[in-house]
Amino acid sequence: MEISMNNYFEKRYSLFKWRSNTSLVNKVVLAFLVACFTGIMAQVVIPLPWTPVPITLQTFAVLMAGIFLGRYWGGISMLIYLAVGLLGVPWLAGMSGGIEALLSASGGYLIGFILAALFLGYFMDRYVQSRKFLPMLGLMLFANFILLYTPGLIQLSIWTQSATGVAPRIWELLLMGAVPFIAGDLLKIGGAAALTKVITPKQGINGEETGDSRNWIF
Repeated sequence: MEISMNNYFEKRYSLFKWRSNTSLVNKVVLAFLVACFTGIMAQVVIPLPWTPVPITLQTFAVLMAGIFLGRYWGGISMLIYLAVGLLGVPWLAGMSGGIEALLSASGGYLIGFILAALFLGYFMDRYVQSRKFLPMLGLMLFANFILLYTPGLIQLSIWTQSATGVAPRIWELLLMGAVPFIAGDLLKIGGAAALTKVITPKQGINGEETGDSRNWIF
């Protein structure tokens, strides 16, 4: 059993070392594949009667993009996802595509995808301590509820005012763009943080990951 676990630890270390050191072409391919995975998850759509923003599984893919690809490339994968979707490929939520998706009620969340993936990818590669469950849980909570929700709610407010002629009150905005998604997002965040703990190496790669655990509050 001990030999088997050691083999597993070696393999996950080798995988992430390869990911960090592979060629630019391979990194672009990996980013595109993660964008494709996000597009697949985006097709799981649950519409809600009181809001134009549906429930989707994209959030899980966004959270894991930074973990799998690391700093820069997690965000680049989400940029590819958004750019290809805006060009008209119907792989945004509910088989949608085109520039109107960015101008829609949920367009701001697409910008948040990039910010969240960049943020998590940075901490994933910069600090080994972040790969543990509690630190990653905290980082994912911040990425999801601050970096992703903020541009999402801003765009939703602009869209609502444009559609109705009246700016929504803050509680109305939260009921449309935040409250209905909290429970599902907490499940996705918990699952993503647990998966991160399992699949990521807990030692530095090429001496690039630094950070003093005394600086962590988790």
